[in-house]
Amino acid sequence: MEDYRNLTGDEILRLKSQSCQADDWENIRVSENFSTEFVHHARFSGEVKLGVFQTEFTLPGGIRKHSGLRHVTLHNVTVGDNCCIENIQNYIANYEIGHDTFIENVDILLVDGVSKFGNGVEVSVLNETGGREVVINDKLSAHLAYIMALYRHRPELTARLKEIADYYAGKHASSVGTIGCHVTILNTGSVKNVRIGDYAYISGACRLSNGSINSNEAAPVRVGDGVICDDFILSSGSHVDDGAMLTRCFVGQACKLGHNYSASDSLFFSNCQGENGEACAIFAGPFTVTHHKSTLLIAGMFSFMNAGSGSNQSNHMYKLGPIHQGTLERGAKTTSDSYILWPARVGAFSLVMGRHVNHSDTSNLPFSYLIEQNNTTYLVPGVNLRSVGTIRDAQKWPKRDGRKDPNKLDFINYNLLSPYTVQKMFKGRETLLNLRQASGELSDIYSFHSAKIRNSSLVNGIRFYEIAIHKFLGNSVIKRLEGIDFRNDDEIRARLRPDTSIGSGEWVDISGLIAPKSEVDMLIANIENGTVNRLKEINAEFERMHRNYYTYEWTWAYEKLEEYYGVKPEEVTAADIIRIVEKWKDAVIGLDHMVYEDAKKEFSLASMTGFGADGSRLEKEMDFEQVRGDFESNPFVTAVLKHIEVKSALGEELIERMKRVGN
Repeated sequence: MEDYRNLTGDEILRLKSQSCQADDWENIRVSENFSTEFVHHARFSGEVKLGVFQTEFTLPGGIRKHSGLRHVTLHNVTVGDNCCIENIQNYIANYEIGHDTFIENVDILLVDGVSKFGNGVEVSVLNETGGREVVINDKLSAHLAYIMALYRHRPELTARLKEIADYYAGKHASSVGTIGCHVTILNTGSVKNVRIGDYAYISGACRLSNGSINSNEAAPVRVGDGVICDDFILSSGSHVDDGAMLTRCFVGQACKLGHNYSASDSLFFSNCQGENGEACAIFAGPFTVTHHKSTLLIAGMFSFMNAGSGSNQSNHMYKLGPIHQGTLERGAKTTSDSYILWPARVGAFSLVMGRHVNHSDTSNLPFSYLIEQNNTTYLVPGVNLRSVGTIRDAQKWPKRDGRKDPNKLDFINYNLLSPYTVQKMFKGRETLLNLRQASGELSDIYSFHSAKIRNSSLVNGIRFYEIAIHKFLGNSVIKRLEGIDFRNDDEIRARLRPDTSIGSGEWVDISGLIAPKSEVDMLIANIENGTVNRLKEINAEFERMHRNYYTYEWTWAYEKLEEYYGVKPEEVTAADIIRIVEKWKDAVIGLDHMVYEDAKKEFSLASMTGFGADGSRLEKEMDFEQVRGDFESNPFVTAVLKHIEVKSALGEELIERMKRVGN
C-alpha cells in the first residue's frame, strides 16, 4: 500500500494561489514526491489522496498534455500516479482511480450509496412478464444463464443459483467505485455507480448507470458516442458504440453492439453482433448476428444465428400478454422478411423463409428448410447438409472468435456434426421412415405436426441424414484408430473400447457447449445439494465438460456402431472396419460433391445478372470474374476439392492398415 503524507504549509499556500480550495486541508493526503505544479482550479472535500504528476499524455493530432488536475471537484477520491483529470462540469465522488488514467470533459462521475455495479440485476429474458429471470454478474457464462433460464422445473436449483449469484453480487458491493489504470474517459455525460476496468476507452457516451465495464489490458472495452446503458455488464473485449441503448443487459466477451441498436432485458454472449435493429427479452447465445434496421428479435433463444433483414417474431397473442417464447437451435438462419409466431422450435442449422404461424417444432429434423407457401409451412428435411452456406458458416465461426482475454467465459464447440446433432438425425430419420410407412410410399404430401413434407423431400431427407450419420460415425472410428498398426482383431477391439462410460445417452447444447446430459444433470444435482456453490466452481465444471468432449463423443459413437451398422463393437473385425470406412468415404465424397455443385450455382449466368452493366455477355463474364474470381480458383471451391483428396487418402490409409491385420 502506498504511503501518503499530509500537505506542508507551503504546498497548501501554493495550491490556494492556484485557485484550489478544500473543506479541510488536513483530509488531503499526497504521495511522498507530490508536486503542486500541475494542480489548478481544484476543489477537495472528504478524504482525498493524490499521487504524483510526472508524465505527459500525447493525444490524437499530436497535442501534449501534462498529467495533473485542472478545473475539477473531488469528493472522497483517490487519484493514482500520473493521471490527467480536467474540465469536470460537476464533480467526481467516491472513486479510486488507477494510474495513467485520462479523464477530460465529463459531466459527473459518482457512486451514490452502496452499489453492486450491475451484479445481481435480474434480466427478464425469454418472457417479458417474468418467470425466467437470469441474475447477471461479471462471471456469467452462456451455459449457466441457459440453466438459470430454462431449468425452472427444478425450483431448488433456481433458488440455489439465485443464492450463489446474490452472494457474488454482495461480495462485490461497495460505496466506493474503481476506475482502473490506463483508462480514458472523454466528452461523456453522467457516469453513476459504474466500475471501470483497466484500459477501458469511453468517449462521447451519454449516460452509464449501475454497471460494470470489465475491461483489461488483453481485451479492452470500448464505449462510444451517444451510448446509454442502464443496469448492465460489459465483458472484456466488447464494443458498444454509436448510439446503442441497453437496459438490463449482459454483453459478453468480444460482442459488438452499435449503429443505434437498442436492447432491453437481453443477454448477448461471446462474439454477438447487433446493429441498427432491436432486441427485447432475447437470449443471444454465441455468434448471434443481426445487422438490419428492420429486424426485431423478441423472446427468442438463438446461437450461431444470422437474422435476415426484416426478421420478426411475435410473443403476444393478445390474450394473456407477451408470454410466448421460441427457440432457433444453433446455426439457424432467417431470410429477409421472415416471421415466426411463437411458440415454435426450429431445428439446428435450419433456414426459415416466409411467414410461419403454425407453431412448428422441427428440433428433431435439423439441417432443414422451413418454407412458407400460401400460409402453409413446408418442411424440406436435411437439405441444408449439402448447402455450401452451411459449410462456409462452420468454417467462419472459429476464425471470427474475437476474444483476446485469456480467461474465457463461454466454452464454445464449433462442430457441425456432434452427438447433439447426429442424435437428432437418428430421430429425424426414424420419424421420416415412420411417416412414409404410415401414409404410404406413394403419398404426394406427408403431414408432420403443423408442417407439410413433399414426397421427394422426405426421400431425400432420409438419404441426407444417412449420409451425415455415416460421415460422423466414420470420422469417429478413423480418429480412434489413427496412427496404430494392429496385429489382430483383439487389438482393434481393445482400442475401440471407450475410455469412460460418460457420454452414452442423450446430449444437449447448452448455448454453445455440447455435452452429455448426464454430466449437466450431475452438475445440477451438485448445485442443488450444495457441493458446488460458487460461480468459479460452476464455470470450472463447464470447462471440464468442454475439455473432455472428444472422449465423451467416442463413448456415444461406439454405442451407435451396433445400432447403425449391426456390428457388435466387442466382436468387430478388420473387415467390419473396412466396410464402415468404405461407407464413410462414399458419404464424405458424395457430400463434398453436392457442396461443390451447390457452390457452382453461385457462378452461373443467372448469378451474373447486374454485372457488365452496359456490355455484352463476354463483358458481363469478365466483369463478374474481376469482382468474384473464377469458379475453379475460388478459395472455398479449392478447399472442397482439397478436402475430397485428403479424406480419400485418409480412408485409403486406414483400409490398407486393416488389410494387413492378421497377415
